[in-house]
Amino acid sequence: MEPCQWLLHIVVVVHNAWIQSCFAQTPAPVRSSPTPTPLTAQGPETLKFRLSGFPRKHNEGRIEVFYKGEWGTICDDDFSLANAHVLCRQLGFVSATGWAHSAKYGKGTGKIWLDNVQCSGSERSVSVCKSRGWGNSDCTHDEDAGVICKDERLPGYVDSNVIEVRVDEKKVEEVRLRAVFTGATKRMPVTEGVVEVKNKDGWAQICDNGWTPKNSRVVCGMMGFPHEKKVNKSFYKLYAERQKSRFLVHSVACLGTEVHLAACPLEFNDGNATESCPGGMPAVVSCVPGPLYAQSTAMRKKLKMQSTIRLKGGAKHGEGRVEVLKGSEWGTVCDDRWNLLSASVVCRELGFGSAKEALTGARMGQGLGPIHMNEVQCTGHERSLWNCRYKNITAEDCKHTEDASVRCNVPYMGNEKTVRILGGRTRYEGRVEVLYTEPNGTLRWGLICGEGWGTEEAMVVCRQLGLGYANHGLQETWYWDSSNVTEMVMSGVKCTGDEMSLSQCQHHRTVNCQKTTARFSAGVICSETASDLVLNAPLVQQTTYIEDRPLHMLYCAAEEDCLSKSAAEANWPYGHRRLLRFSSQIHNIGRADFRPKAGRHSWVWHACHGHYHSMDIFTHYDLMSANGTKVAEGHKASFCLEDSDCDEGVSKRYECANFGEQGITVGCWDLYRHDIDCQWIDITDVKPGNYILQVVINPNYEVAESDFTNNAMKCNCKYDGHRIWVHNCHIGDAFSEEAEKKFEKYPGQLNNQIS
Repeated sequence: MEPCQWLLHIVVVVHNAWIQSCFAQTPAPVRSSPTPTPLTAQGPETLKFRLSGFPRKHNEGRIEVFYKGEWGTICDDDFSLANAHVLCRQLGFVSATGWAHSAKYGKGTGKIWLDNVQCSGSERSVSVCKSRGWGNSDCTHDEDAGVICKDERLPGYVDSNVIEVRVDEKKVEEVRLRAVFTGATKRMPVTEGVVEVKNKDGWAQICDNGWTPKNSRVVCGMMGFPHEKKVNKSFYKLYAERQKSRFLVHSVACLGTEVHLAACPLEFNDGNATESCPGGMPAVVSCVPGPLYAQSTAMRKKLKMQSTIRLKGGAKHGEGRVEVLKGSEWGTVCDDRWNLLSASVVCRELGFGSAKEALTGARMGQGLGPIHMNEVQCTGHERSLWNCRYKNITAEDCKHTEDASVRCNVPYMGNEKTVRILGGRTRYEGRVEVLYTEPNGTLRWGLICGEGWGTEEAMVVCRQLGLGYANHGLQETWYWDSSNVTEMVMSGVKCTGDEMSLSQCQHHRTVNCQKTTARFSAGVICSETASDLVLNAPLVQQTTYIEDRPLHMLYCAAEEDCLSKSAAEANWPYGHRRLLRFSSQIHNIGRADFRPKAGRHSWVWHACHGHYHSMDIFTHYDLMSANGTKVAEGHKASFCLEDSDCDEGVSKRYECANFGEQGITVGCWDLYRHDIDCQWIDITDVKPGNYILQVVINPNYEVAESDFTNNAMKCNCKYDGHRIWVHNCHIGDAFSEEAEKKFEKYPGQLNNQIS
């Protein structure tokens, strides 16, 4: 991939050109088609915009403008959020969330095209905002402005990863399946019904003359279902005879690979719409739901299968970084030539519908380990991504900054109607309220008891409302405006974090809450991005060794509670403790910085080590037997979080010294060397044998992450009483289920030769 393709995001704005559309899914059980979005520039000159600089994510950066054949910057004098809104829309984002001054993303070069820009925020182009005029500036590049755009695309934004559909005024705006069986109308999701399309005159039907399974496949894909099935038309014929139909479309000819009905060749009715389907009836479609949405347990088990593909790092079901299983190891897919056809194969293989978006540039975070596929080219008919044409990876082909991702069409479940958050400063935070049905059938909003409420529960609420990841799960909400809802109707809520709605989580049958006032009700803070921490497993394997350390050198460690309890009975300062030492290098491969939950005012000063600890427990270090029993008392490590080093082009932001800000920047890592205090497990009391070394980061889910399944690392160990051999170190979800079972059943080393 050329550097300019992934370093810079360019959008061209052409005078009097209407940007044709891609597809957006509405929050109702319908699917939308294109809506043109005009973006104009004044005068005959073509303007281009891009985001540049470091460190940055794909939706932020130094704003640069291409004018009169030359790229240049915009000065931050008089810059405002309104300016950023206009520029972000011209870059294809829905709005801005912030802006930056003083060359935060580095100094640009060349012209400074605009200065003293003053927009109201509603302009279609920055060229119509007030300014000093093109090229008239008294600024230096130390004053280059930057923007932070909301990570959500305009419906009318055209990307190379989106199939472009051009339609005339008789366009199909939305598509839905309307259930007509009495029982089916109340069941979610709707898997069968009459296909209806919406245009400027309202909802209408499609004549089924010449209707094919390929057409049904496209409709089912839009509705979030992987497959279509034959429908029994007998009932629908009787239904159609009793209903007056309005046929907008009398012919559809899909190939079956389209992601929207509007992408298929359509013939619209010009005459009497109520009489334009001779011998036919409204088109009816029946879809097969994926395992996640099957309506019975038996069907879920029947549909569930061992997959060689998965999605990681997404906030919602049906989105994430694409990972494929090769041999027994999971790896990612490079984004070269990645498009909607290939993305749809992934989505259907996983039990979802067709793809809404084919995302490039590690938009769902960077993966780990190998990159298994490159330049994937699917026709759209394949049953598996492995059936598509692709190239194997060579070392210079791709990096994890080019990991491919998808957003799939998923069935509409209506989950967002049963929960809401109120009282917060933005729509992303607030007190959680659930819709409760009283014994007499009355619906009302009740509060949730905050006792035991945490990150996993907040993750479900944020997903249910479509608000991204959970930043915090709050047990008290007294600082937010209270509503007239005061009664607790749910307590003891316990979620795994994977549920689609709170109703799928465990909770008390009857409310049992010690603090029942509204101020102690549960709350959430959601975020569109999240961090993702992973441990460098090979480094652990390379650096593990045993040290017999004299007790007189361990007073500080004892004070920090880094030794086994038996150390208290030792004859201090004589004797020693046997320590299993190793280095920990913890990377943030997510899309947001990892920041401690506690504010600076509550950080704890550790005099022995001379710095503040911002988290009570950051990692667990354990040595276990093959059956999972701990053989060494678990060491719960707490550290000062900082950027030890970063990827090329990323700057450090966090440093422990001088009461500095703590955290781990995206693209950086925190290194705890094997030779620092407490970077060990005390194995003084451990007998020789075969064990499992386990390290778990952020074990209590204290800080939200996009993926907790990669927080654990395991290694096989053999300890002979004098030496230790460590091998097979891997992140918890890096191997297939079969390989992981073999790891757990590992019989032990017979000698010190590692095969």
